[in-house]
Amino acid sequence: MQPLWQRAIRFAVALAIVAAITAFFRKVLPEVNQTTVALSFLMAILAVSAVWGMAVSVFMSIVAVLAFNYYFLPPIGTLTIADPQNWVALFAFLATAVVGSQLSDRIRHEADAANQRRREIEKLYVFSQKLLGEGNVIQLLNAIPNHLADAFEVGAASLFLAEKNKFYRSGQGVLHLDEEKMRVAFSRDEPSVDSQAGLCFAPVRVGLRPIGSFGASGCILSRQTLEAAGTLIGIAIERARAVEQLSKTEADRQGERLKSALLDSITHDFRTPLTSIKASATSLLSTGDHNSAQQRELLSVIDEECDRLNHLVEEATEIAQLESGEVELEFKSVRVDELIGAALSHCHKALGAREVRVQIAPELPPVRADLNRAKEVFVQLIDNANLYSPKDRPISISAEKNGNFVTISVADQGPGIEDLEQGMIFDKFYRGKDQRYLVQGTGMGLPIAKAIVEAHGGSLGVMSQVGHGSVFSFSLPVEASVTVRR
Repeated sequence: MQPLWQRAIRFAVALAIVAAITAFFRKVLPEVNQTTVALSFLMAILAVSAVWGMAVSVFMSIVAVLAFNYYFLPPIGTLTIADPQNWVALFAFLATAVVGSQLSDRIRHEADAANQRRREIEKLYVFSQKLLGEGNVIQLLNAIPNHLADAFEVGAASLFLAEKNKFYRSGQGVLHLDEEKMRVAFSRDEPSVDSQAGLCFAPVRVGLRPIGSFGASGCILSRQTLEAAGTLIGIAIERARAVEQLSKTEADRQGERLKSALLDSITHDFRTPLTSIKASATSLLSTGDHNSAQQRELLSVIDEECDRLNHLVEEATEIAQLESGEVELEFKSVRVDELIGAALSHCHKALGAREVRVQIAPELPPVRADLNRAKEVFVQLIDNANLYSPKDRPISISAEKNGNFVTISVADQGPGIEDLEQGMIFDKFYRGKDQRYLVQGTGMGLPIAKAIVEAHGGSLGVMSQVGHGSVFSFSLPVEASVTVRR
């Protein structure tokens, strides 16, 4: 509602416009014809109607008719009309002015309504984007009132969830919202607007079923916008619940998968050394006629298998420490040729007479790494290539700079890895389905290597083609190029 003084000013301006037009044609163009005067008044009336609305334009129309009659229709200087045709002209002018004002006012209102709908749609879009940014149901429910207040520029907002019988409020102006009205909006399943108090309430729906309601103060929204916002809130809540449930289901699935892998590892990897230890110990205890050579052999079996069991436990402990961030890395500048040399020296006995081809890009910068840990990764990849490829096939090692990282690759000519398994070989305890019984192992080497590389701020991946071999590549940051994660 406009203040009275503002409305009075508008009426006064309309009156002044009529007076100005009358004075212009009386003083400046006294010989002007009546049609020109009438059209000038009409254009001014339509302009005022478009800006200030119907009431001011009707008042201006009446004043313009009186001025037109008094100053321009004979007998001039009186409100008397001598010619009957002038009566027709006068009433036609008045009717045209009023109808034109009404049409102009209607167009203005429709334009204002269209702009209002456009602004509300833009706000709904902003609101929907905010809703998609929340991670879980609890965070979403607490954030919805604040998102409402921010997106729709309201003074305060509240959300009522019926199944929990709980209210969630924005951080400001919460005393302006009536909880009982929000319950009513939920029970009646329809929006309500209190224009005088500046309050809006609407149900929150999932499909056709109301699950709660929301309220806002300080801004009047259309019923369509209120219903759309309620539907968006309902969809966002259900989406967050679905995502949360999906994440829980996926976590349960991964947990079962890990349990299965762990059970498989225990069955095949722990059981073998335990069986050897048990057989050797039983043989030593059952008879006393073993010579010293046989006893040493049996005791060596027990010692080796105990070491193997200890290695399994150490690997499980190491991956747990790496994933929890408990391992401290000693970073320093390391030359790539130094790293490759250390790894090959460590693997010299295992490689035997196998050909190893090394190709290092010229002027390769040093990397920032923990030498011992990086060597552990390299050794693991070389051992894998050695174990899973024929003895007469060479292993290729290459290194090149790639942006702020140096990428080191180990390529073999083994059986390759199927596409389905390429994303699984870095999982704990997983071993290739075709190799798990041919090559001894725990399935922990690649997960440990991946955790070490990621602790350096790099990445470890594989490219493989069945029947043509595999290429394992890991990247380490160039010295002083990036901030390395610890």
